[in-house]
Amino acid sequence: MEDFTSGLALLASWDVLAALLIGSIGGVVIGAIPGVGAAVAIAILLPATFSLDPLVGLTILLGIYGSSMYGGALPAILINTPGTAVNALTTYDGYPMTKRGEARRALSLAYSASFFGGVFAILCLILLSPLLAMIAPHFGSREIFLAALLGIILVVLAHRGQVLAAGMLAGFGILLHTIGLEPVTYTRRFTFDQTWLAGGVDLIVVVLGLFALSQAFLLLADKDTTPHPQPVKGSMFGGMKELWLYRRVASAASGFGVLMGMIPGVGEFTAQFLSYTYAQKTSDRPEDFGNGSPEGLIASEAANNAVPGAAMIPLLALGIPGEALTAMMLSVFYVHNVIPGPQLFQNQMDFVYALYAAMLILNVLVIVFLLFSTNILTKVIQIPTRFLGLIILTLSFVGVYSLRNSVVDCAIASAFGILGLILKRLNLPLVPIILGMVLGGIMEAKLRTSMMRVKTPWDFVDRPIAAILALMILVVIGLHIRTLVKEHRDRIAEMDHDHDIHTSQQG
Repeated sequence: MEDFTSGLALLASWDVLAALLIGSIGGVVIGAIPGVGAAVAIAILLPATFSLDPLVGLTILLGIYGSSMYGGALPAILINTPGTAVNALTTYDGYPMTKRGEARRALSLAYSASFFGGVFAILCLILLSPLLAMIAPHFGSREIFLAALLGIILVVLAHRGQVLAAGMLAGFGILLHTIGLEPVTYTRRFTFDQTWLAGGVDLIVVVLGLFALSQAFLLLADKDTTPHPQPVKGSMFGGMKELWLYRRVASAASGFGVLMGMIPGVGEFTAQFLSYTYAQKTSDRPEDFGNGSPEGLIASEAANNAVPGAAMIPLLALGIPGEALTAMMLSVFYVHNVIPGPQLFQNQMDFVYALYAAMLILNVLVIVFLLFSTNILTKVIQIPTRFLGLIILTLSFVGVYSLRNSVVDCAIASAFGILGLILKRLNLPLVPIILGMVLGGIMEAKLRTSMMRVKTPWDFVDRPIAAILALMILVVIGLHIRTLVKEHRDRIAEMDHDHDIHTSQQG
């Protein structure tokens, strides 16, 4: 109780309250602009947050992370263009409702479902805190190494159909982390006698290049567009009452969001797919899905908004980010010497409770803002895309240069911006590179620490948690191999079937 009171006291300062307001409203506005998204905004803001108090910096970033999905539903429903990538599924049922003249109802339902999912995840996080505080101290170097390894494997395998590419990009991220001075004996690695590589490749420079600059290049290279959504008339409060009619779908979708958010590398898309499929299979009107079903809209929005809160569980308990945005937040922790993991729950529980309370308040601020300002936000959707690209480009270079006042960093960021643009054009994932850099660093540090106590390979898994994690790694890889074999057999069977049909037609 004392820690909880201390946590609330941390929130009471004016700078934290200002961060709550800026993060919540700023996130909604950013989410409502197609082509920006939380990743771009957080990448641009990261250098600025390093000079702030850790709670202030994290509150702004968490606000943008969580509330951008609320805002992303607005263009998805009104103009069939998702504001953020995770709002893509919202277009399936949101836009058909708009075409039927039910835009206000669709937005109201989306806001209500998002609020329900966000609060549900944070309450789960708070209830799990005592359990996390008990389990986290049992994670030593070996366990955290295995958990990080499991995270990388899950990140790679989550990209169905692109597993080889995702694995190579994660390996590239691990390689990027190794460039520069090695952390124990301070010998140079992969610097090729170039002094500008001695300091290594900065994570924030790579993040700004891959996410912000690549998006700026994409917006500047594509045709300029200016959408013109119709204004929404009427009260937005109806969705709150209607959500109660679909409480089963909202609860199940939020549950999927929490479960998927806790697993590194899985995230919003899997949570949405599972919740949408569940909602369709259990619905009295499954034929409405994709044609303006309120249940489909609720399933999508509740699931994706439950993920941010749940994604904080592996980050806070083990210091392991589940996806790119929590990896960016991890850098804010490290800059302020606040190390997520077992020690955080033992020594700084008041800070953890302050974060939880901040996330709850953020959701309340966002829903209040949205209920009264939807028509103002429709003006934001109309910003020309090339003008937006120019703003992102300028802010990105300002952010990169402000890190170390280095022109070299700007050149490296530009190179990664071009790489990001190429990967986006090829429809290849960017996230494995960032998680490779972050998790690769964690794996190297923990492996080197644990090897001092390991004499034989069995010593690595001689503790219960380490053995469970090792078993999980083997099961995950085994299941993936089984899936590949099944898909290969299905392809052969299909080819044989086609061949038989072709032969019979010739005969």
